[in-house]
Amino acid sequence: MKLNSCLIKSTVVAALGGLLFGFDTAVIAGTTQALSRTFNLSPGSLGLTVASALWGTTLGAMLVGIPGDRYGRRDSLRAMAVLYLVSALGCAFAWNWESLVWFRFMEGLGIGGSSVLGPMYIAEIAPAKWRGRLVGFFQINVVLGILLAYFSNYVIGLMHFGNLEWRWKLGVSAIPAILFFLMLFGIPRSPRWLVKKGRVEEARQVLQMTGEENSEAELREIVESLEVGNVEERLFSRKYRKPILLAVSIGVFNQLSGINAILYYLNDIFARAGFSKVSGDIQTVAVGATLFVFTILAMSVIDRLGRKVLLLVGSIGTAVCLAGVAAIFLTTRHEDLLVWLLIGYIAFFAFSQGAVIWVYISEVFPTRVRAKGQSLGSFSHWFMNAVISGTFPLMAVSSGAYPFVFFSLMMAVQFFVVLFLYPETKGVSLEEMQRKLGIA
Repeated sequence: MKLNSCLIKSTVVAALGGLLFGFDTAVIAGTTQALSRTFNLSPGSLGLTVASALWGTTLGAMLVGIPGDRYGRRDSLRAMAVLYLVSALGCAFAWNWESLVWFRFMEGLGIGGSSVLGPMYIAEIAPAKWRGRLVGFFQINVVLGILLAYFSNYVIGLMHFGNLEWRWKLGVSAIPAILFFLMLFGIPRSPRWLVKKGRVEEARQVLQMTGEENSEAELREIVESLEVGNVEERLFSRKYRKPILLAVSIGVFNQLSGINAILYYLNDIFARAGFSKVSGDIQTVAVGATLFVFTILAMSVIDRLGRKVLLLVGSIGTAVCLAGVAAIFLTTRHEDLLVWLLIGYIAFFAFSQGAVIWVYISEVFPTRVRAKGQSLGSFSHWFMNAVISGTFPLMAVSSGAYPFVFFSLMMAVQFFVVLFLYPETKGVSLEEMQRKLGIA
C-alpha cells in the first residue's frame, strides 16, 4: 500500500497537536529565572509553577477519553486547540502569579488531551504496515515543538524585551494554535470510531479515501472486532490486565528517565554547571536539535527494527549517560563534558522511549476501550511527569547529582522489564494485536 494525500494530510494535521504539545511543555525552560524574579518564587513555588501545567495535563489525559468516545477523536481535538489558544494568551497577559498558574493548568488540559487523541486518531486511520511511522510522526512533531520552543526562547531573548520577555515567550504559541484549529476542519473522522457508532458506510468511505487497498476486508475485521457490542466495556477488568500493565509501565518509565524534568530545567542545569545565560540558551538549542534528529532516525527504522529493540537500546544508553552527568555533579570536575553527556542522553532517549511511547500505547488496546486505555497510559505518563518535575528543584538544591543517580537506576530497571514483559507490535494489525494479547 502506498501513502495517499488524504492519509498524509490527516496524519500531519492530527500531529500538529504534538507540535503544540512539545512547544508548550518546553517553552517554560527559558522563563524559569525571569518568573522567579518577577514573582519572587521559592524553589517550591517554582516547582509548582512548572508542574501546574503538568497537573492539568494529567487531568486532561485522564478525562479526554470521554469526549473522545462520545464526539469523536477529530472533533475533540478541536476543543484541545481552543484550550491551547486561550491558555497561551492567558499566560502572556497574566496579571499575577495565581493567574499564570491557572492558565498553565488550562494549557495542560490541552496538552494532555492532544497526547491521547492525536496518536489514537492516527493509529485508527493508519494501515498496520505504516502505523509505527505515521503515529511516530506525532512524536516527531512533539520534538519539533520542543526544538522550536528552545529556538523561540533564544530569538526572543535577543530582542531585549526586558521584563516583558517571558510574556512573549509564553504567548507566541497562540499563532500555531489558531492554525491547528482551522486545519482540523479538513480531515475525516476515524473509521474505527465511525464503526463503533454504527456508521459503517461512512467508515467505508474513509477507508477508501485514505487509500486502504482491501477496504472491505479491513472494514469486516473492524466490525468483527467490535461484535462483542457497541456497549461500553469497563477498562479495569481481568482480560485487559496485560495491555493496562504495558501502557502504564511505558508511561511511568518514560518519565522515570528524567526527560521532562531535564527539558524543563535545562537552562538551570547549564547555569549550575557555570554556563552564562546566552551560552546556556545556545546549548539548549543544540539539545533540542539532537532530540529532533534522533527522533526522525528512530521513525525511519521503528517498523523494521521494532518497538522492543529500540526500548532496550535506549535503556542502556540513557542509563550510562545519566550516570556520567551524576558523576560530574558529584565530583564538580569535567563540567565541559556535561553538554555532551546530555546530548548523548537526549539522542538515546529520542531513539527509544521518545519515539515508541505514543505508538505503543495506541497499539495495545482494542478499539472498544482504546480511548480509555490511551487515556490511562497518557495519565500515568503525565502524573509521573508532574511529580518528578515539581520536586526536581527541591532534589537538586541539596545536590545536583541525586536526581541523575535516580534516573540512571530507573533506566536499568526498565531494561529488564522490557526484556521480559513487552511483546513486539510491529507489523501487527490493531485487531490481530488483541488476539496476540489474549483478549477475547
